[in-house]
Amino acid sequence: MHYVFDVWMTRNFPDCPWCRYADDGLVHCRTEQQARDIREALACRLAECKLELHPDKTRIVYCKDANRKGEFPDTELDFLGYTFRPRVVKNSKMNTLFVSFTAAASKKALKAMRQKTRKWNLRNRSDLELEDISRMFNPILRGWIGYYGEYHPSGLISVLKHFNSTLRAWAMQKYKRLNRRKIKATLFVVKTAKERPGLFIHWQKGIVAMTT
Repeated sequence: MHYVFDVWMTRNFPDCPWCRYADDGLVHCRTEQQARDIREALACRLAECKLELHPDKTRIVYCKDANRKGEFPDTELDFLGYTFRPRVVKNSKMNTLFVSFTAAASKKALKAMRQKTRKWNLRNRSDLELEDISRMFNPILRGWIGYYGEYHPSGLISVLKHFNSTLRAWAMQKYKRLNRRKIKATLFVVKTAKERPGLFIHWQKGIVAMTT
């Protein structure tokens, strides 16, 4: 793809910013017509190399925000686990809200993270201590926060709450006094998070709530 796409884009469309990871790429265009022209030219380029554009993933998306207020059918795209779309964000300097075309972890990525937590089957590992779970899962949590927390970190809260809920289920299985006592198990996790925030990286950031 370096020769097929990277070199070709740099040579033929030097004024259009682009990015690529493996066979997924984005090209930033100034107008819809420019986007159509580049898509047509790129289709021809790939055909020359016996390749083709993905029929479903290749789309022209309008980056709608506070300054771009046009009406177009597509204003959302997924790329590398992120969903880019118009969102209401806060200008911390001006203390005002405005619409920005920005990124947050996609629904597909959030679902995959919750599935990974379930796959570890922590709720049934009564043989483990909290320290064991911390050593096992903290590197994964750190990776999620490091990657998906780069933009719109609040989008990760649902996943981190789900992990806390898994710890609650683990506690109910681990300790007889908490068996079938959801409220007490919740209080146990919250208390532990406040007393030992260093156990999990998201506890250090104050995320101690959980899904109901």
